[in-house]
Amino acid sequence: MKIVGFSFIRNAIKYDYPIAESLRSLLPLVDGIVVAVGKSDDKTLEYVQKIDKKKIHILKTIWDDTKREGGHVLAEETQKAYDAIGTQTSVKKIDKIAQEYTEPDWAFYLQGDEVLHEEDYEKILKAAEKYRDDIRVDGLLFKYRHFYGSYDYIGTSRRWYRREVRIVRPPRWYLKPEQKIYSYKDAQGFRKDDNKKLSVKEIGACVYHYGWVKPPDAQMRKQQSFHKYWHDDAWMKKNIPSTVTFDYSNIDSLAHFKGTHPLVMRERIHKKNWHFDFDISRSEVTLKEKISSVVEKITGYRLGEYKNFKII
Repeated sequence: MKIVGFSFIRNAIKYDYPIAESLRSLLPLVDGIVVAVGKSDDKTLEYVQKIDKKKIHILKTIWDDTKREGGHVLAEETQKAYDAIGTQTSVKKIDKIAQEYTEPDWAFYLQGDEVLHEEDYEKILKAAEKYRDDIRVDGLLFKYRHFYGSYDYIGTSRRWYRREVRIVRPPRWYLKPEQKIYSYKDAQGFRKDDNKKLSVKEIGACVYHYGWVKPPDAQMRKQQSFHKYWHDDAWMKKNIPSTVTFDYSNIDSLAHFKGTHPLVMRERIHKKNWHFDFDISRSEVTLKEKISSVVEKITGYRLGEYKNFKII
């Protein structure tokens, strides 16, 4: 079985993305990784190049900053990395390790702030092997843990999506356009067949999302930059403060994280240099959300949940 990873990144140092930890958590599971590295204001390219020169293939890209609706530029960058898996040149470069050209069975996607836990490796590989030849399965579905403010808290309200597709069928040159998988909207997930949801299997493995855990000044810089891919200048001026640091206290509901973090995150967590505390007894969720939460705990079903996939 062959798996090729893909990701995208830009200004990883400026916005303190754990891209090195993300890619290192993926490397043990894949034959290689295509990383679309956007032209940056820092030394992101050199940083990514040093992670693993043998298994990481870098695709240099330029983001279209004129696109300011729906986060579509993020999907475009994801698509560039995904499509590169299907080009013979890129795959051959990745496959020098195996010394032969073989078409990947799966494409494994991680964003620059998403990390895998080594405890899930066996579970992921078993699922990938189990469904490799099942043509009904377009992808594999992961659970999510969203950390917020610090590495000690996870989001518990409905604002956080709880599952998403992270392993999909790789691009095939012989597929018809209507059969191809593509990055959807702001790159959170994928679609195929002219906007159809992917048919997926839930595998029980988890993605650790650290996008909301970084120094308050880096988080503020990220917010002031990234919202431009969804909103115009008028919205930015009204809704995004011009302050230097991000206020992490403005959150509805959190819980203490009682598990362990991936080993690749150990050094980053040790270097954490800011403090964040949250009173978990304080909750600002609505009555509707509280009822939904009770139903979810009892049945596992989330009322009104947006699902960008079809579980089979």
